[in-house]
Order: sequence, then C-alpha cells, then structure tokens
Amino acid sequence: MTAPSAARTALVTVASVVVALLICALIFVFAGQSPAAVYGTMLRGTLGDPTGLAEVGRRTIPLLLIGAGLALAFRAQFFNIGAEGQLLLGAVFAAGTALFLPVPGALLIPAVFVAGFVGGGLWALVAAALRRVNVNEILSTLMLNYIAVALVTYLITGPWKGKDVRGYIYTDNFPQGAWLPTFSGTQVHWPTLLLGVALALGLQWLLTRSTFGYALRVVGENPGAAHYAGLSSTRVATLVALLTGGLAGLAGAGEVAGIHHRLLEASQISLGYGFTAVIVAWLARGNPALCLITAPLMGVILAGGDLLKIDLNLPFRVVDIFSGVILLCLIASEVFVRHRVQWGRA
Repeated sequence: MTAPSAARTALVTVASVVVALLICALIFVFAGQSPAAVYGTMLRGTLGDPTGLAEVGRRTIPLLLIGAGLALAFRAQFFNIGAEGQLLLGAVFAAGTALFLPVPGALLIPAVFVAGFVGGGLWALVAAALRRVNVNEILSTLMLNYIAVALVTYLITGPWKGKDVRGYIYTDNFPQGAWLPTFSGTQVHWPTLLLGVALALGLQWLLTRSTFGYALRVVGENPGAAHYAGLSSTRVATLVALLTGGLAGLAGAGEVAGIHHRLLEASQISLGYGFTAVIVAWLARGNPALCLITAPLMGVILAGGDLLKIDLNLPFRVVDIFSGVILLCLIASEVFVRHRVQWGRA
C-alpha cells in the first residue's frame, strides 16, 4: 500500500474538522442554543476582539510547545499521553530553580527554562524506561499524570508552602528576575512564544533533514525494516521521550514564570493543555511546523469556550465537547486517509 498523498491527508483532515463542527452544532441545538449564535460569539469574542485575541495567544503558547513535541513522538509511534504531567514537572523544576537556587539575575530566566525542560524530559523518560520492560507508554504516561498532580499538591501544601498563604495553597512569589516579560496589557509571555515558534521549525528540520529524523521516520513507519537496518527503536523512543517531555516542561516553565509567578494548584497551572495538544499534534499529522497553524486553532476553541460559559451560560465543560468530538472525528477519519473510497459494484 502506498503512503497517502499530502493533498488527500489535508482534505480528509479539513473534512473531519468540518464534520466535528456540524456534530457540535447539533449538540448545541439540543442544548437550546442556536449554532450560529454559538459560533458567532466564539469568533467575535476571540478573533474580532483585541482582548480575546490576546487570550488566544496565551493559550497558543503551551499548545504549540507541547503539540510540536507530540507530533514528533507520534511519528515515532511513541504514544505520549502524559504531556499534562510533564508540563507540571516542568513547572515544579522551574519553580524550584526560581525560588531556591542562587542563580545570578541575568541567568535566572534561562535557568528556569532549562530546569523546565529537564523536569518534563525526566518525567517522560520514566515512561520510556518502563517501555523497555514492556509497559505500554499510553498507560504509563497517563498514570504519571496523576502522580504529577499529587506531587504539586504535596509541595505547595507542605515544604514549599508560601509564608503568607491564608486559605489558598501556593508558594511564595518568584523573584522578579524570574518573571517573563509580556506584551503590554496581556498575559502573552513573548519569550516562550518565540521559543515555541523556533522549536516547532527546528523539530520540522530535525524530522525531515537530519539523520536522526530519518531513523525516527523509519522506526515509526516500518519497525521491521528499521530492525533489519540496524536502527535501535529503543534509542529513538528514548530520545523522542526526552524531547517531547522537555517541550511540555518548557510549557510548564512558561506558565509559572510568565503568568502566575509562583507554583500553585495543578488545575490552575494547566487548563488541560497536555490533553488538548494531542489534537493539535494529530491535526498537524506529525509535522511539528504545522502546529503553528493548529495550535492557534485550538487556542480559539479554548478561549471561545470561556466566552460561551459567560455569554450564553453554557456548561463549564463545553470546551471538552469540542475537543472530544474533534478527536473522535480525527480518529474515524484515519480510514479515509489510508484507503481510497471507490463507488460502484464490488
């Protein structure tokens, strides 16, 4: 069977998103809302409003970093579902560096990013190590998410609890040298955004122009051929785990250093970015650079979902409906990517 063409893959992907939006429209009708009003509210409040556009940008940053890493991982058939936990470990390592390490001021922000990458990467390497003893990485990365949440809760209620905390649980504020600059009047921390753009393009080059990228694609597309060619699938999976976990960790570092300026509860650090980024990567069909398009698209849905809760009084989980339906349609569309439909008698 020949590989599907890029045009057919793109056409099927766009069609699956359109079908998902139609299904969501039907759900909104059953919920007593006009689909035109729902989609109109989302678009006006995000793309048509400067504040909404900034919110899209804020959500795009972690989705871009995590999605680009996951796109690489999926090409290597390393199914990392634990980006949420890797983001949190990146936030923990970044917070620990900002709060407790005696790093000179000029080096503090680079040190926070490096620590975030190391934290997320090490957390993903746990799953890569378990894969060597035949533990499926889907299960291990998923379970590690819950351990990461518990670790964050333990730290902010125990040894790292802020000195002046009353009622809420979080650490002390980071020193100002660890605060990331933002665009004026927004929470868009532009250093992390630039980092995300550069890394998405860099990973695309790595995938398509480097020896490692060639090995990664062979391992992902034909493990048997990779074995006979002497390529180590274990080595590829380990490096991919480090990269994809590291990028999720960078996202966590950006969230705490750019927005919150302290470590706080897991649900406040990440709004489900690790899970939503799976859709970002899938829409990009394994091309990290295409996450530059798919991440803002999902950013519109996340930011627009908040507007639907406020303006139309829709349930809190309305964003999950969008994400779930889109993911289901993408999974179902795989059959049309890999097989051509022929009409007529058999």
